[in-house]
Amino acid sequence: MEYLSFAWKNRRFLAFGLLLTFFSFFGQSYFIAVFNTDIRAAFSLSHGEFGLAYAVATVSSAVCLIWTGRLIDKARLRTFALCVCGGLIASCVLMAAAPVFGALLLALFALRLTGQGLMVHTAVTSIGRHFTAERGRAVSIISMGGPSGQAVMALVAVALTAWLSWRQVWLVMAAGAALVLIPSVSLLLRGHEDAHLGSGRRAEAAAASGPRGDWTRGDVLRDIRFYFMMPVLLAPSFIGTGFFFHMGHLVDAKGWSLAFFTGAYTLYTLFSVSLTLLAGPVVDRIGAVRLIPWHLAPMCLGLVALASSDHRFAAILYMCLTGITVGMRITIGGAVWAEIYGVENLGAIRSLATSFMVVSTALSPVVFGWLIDHSVSMESLALMCLAYGAGSSVLSGASLGVGR
Repeated sequence: MEYLSFAWKNRRFLAFGLLLTFFSFFGQSYFIAVFNTDIRAAFSLSHGEFGLAYAVATVSSAVCLIWTGRLIDKARLRTFALCVCGGLIASCVLMAAAPVFGALLLALFALRLTGQGLMVHTAVTSIGRHFTAERGRAVSIISMGGPSGQAVMALVAVALTAWLSWRQVWLVMAAGAALVLIPSVSLLLRGHEDAHLGSGRRAEAAAASGPRGDWTRGDVLRDIRFYFMMPVLLAPSFIGTGFFFHMGHLVDAKGWSLAFFTGAYTLYTLFSVSLTLLAGPVVDRIGAVRLIPWHLAPMCLGLVALASSDHRFAAILYMCLTGITVGMRITIGGAVWAEIYGVENLGAIRSLATSFMVVSTALSPVVFGWLIDHSVSMESLALMCLAYGAGSSVLSGASLGVGR
């Protein structure tokens, strides 16, 4: 009831955040992967060539996000959000119309920047800045948009390909996004405070974040705690993306069927969504910083199962436990930077951290693939990831007692 009361009281602003995280699906790997075969056929690309193009576009978007993401600190939120939505729609149209490989590369870059990057960044940054004592609850609510898009829109795209070409699907979905996003964002943010917060709310938020609420991105880059915490915060994305990307090889090595493993993905989504919601009140009560060293524990247990058994139950355990970690990570990641560094330059700081995450999702398929090509078993990969997870958790725990 407390969740429902909070959501109803702040329904317009939370609906705005939920809408943006939902429509980030256009730039997510799982959605673009639906058109993998058609895109490669249209541009005569091999698996490796398309993978390389995708990695280049992703890394480039991560670098660009460092600079574009900081603009939310200075612009009117409504204007910034509408520009991001417009950029996403234009990216979809470019994908549909791309005549040559160069245009495809530009479309992939734009989709990754606006979809995976700026849509989520705009939602979480604005929510993190707007709320203080209930920041965890707010982040957990709007984060439901991501899993919802993942559960629905890939299936919608597959269904549309039964009647339309892949280019027509992108055009139809771009038109749908334009009809929904532009008027909805304009309506939901009508009357919202200029830029990010009024001076009174801004001072209150800064005070709630600690003795110092005016950290700049340069200050953060000189703060050793940032480097101690980044490995543990990147671990779920890096490890999860690596195993999901190479799931074909994983199921072959384990003797599982691809249908079984993808079916277990439902459990992953269920646990991820559940823990995202459950983690919100916990973050509000004890703080995101205290949870950081512990949130990888479930995934580490899942990696132990993956490394030690070929039984199907090991796959189920891995999916469930990884979902728990990812759900916690979503809420923690949405609150931790405001908690440590304040809200005045939150856009610049979050865009920096998000760019690291985007790069990690681009690199992990390459790193995992290189190790697989050099005859490293999936069990050994799981143990390597376990060592990484445990080590990064210790580092982040140590950072709690490290000052500037």
